[in-house]
Amino acid sequence: MSNENEGFFDKDKQTEPRRKVERKEGEPTAAFKGASWAALIVGVAAYLIGLFNAAMQLNEKGYYFAVLVFGLYSAVSLQKAVRDKEEGIQVTSIYYGISWFALIVSISLMAIGLYNAGSIVLSEKGFYGMAFVLSVFAAITVQKNIRDTQRARERD
Repeated sequence: MSNENEGFFDKDKQTEPRRKVERKEGEPTAAFKGASWAALIVGVAAYLIGLFNAAMQLNEKGYYFAVLVFGLYSAVSLQKAVRDKEEGIQVTSIYYGISWFALIVSISLMAIGLYNAGSIVLSEKGFYGMAFVLSVFAAITVQKNIRDTQRARERD
C-alpha cells in the first residue's frame, strides 16, 4: 500500500543535508562539555536545595553558602594558575601560593564545619560533603573546557 504523503517526507530528507560541526584539535567534545556543566549545575543546585530545606539557623546557612562560593572560586583560580604555569604564562609565586592556600582553606572550612555541626545528622553531612566535592570538581572541569575550547579556536 502506498501512502500519498510518502513522497512529502522523502523530499524533506533530501533538501537539507545535515552538516557535521567539526571539532578543532584539542577541543573537548560537546558531550564532555555538557556533562561538566550538568555536574556543576546538579552539584550546586543539590547543595543549595539542601541548605534551603535544612533546619539550621540562617547564620549557619550563610556559612555553608560562603564556603561553597569560596571553594568554587578558589578551585577555578588554582586551575587557571596551574594551567598558566604549565603553558609558560608567568604566574607570580604569591598568586600561585594564595590559590593553593585558598582551596585548602575552603576544603578545611567545609570539613571542620561539618565535623562540628551538632544539628546536622550524619547522612546530611555526607550529602553536603559530596555536593561540595562534585561542585568543586565540576567547576574545575568547566573552566578547563572553556580554556581548551578557546585555545583550540585561537589556533585557526
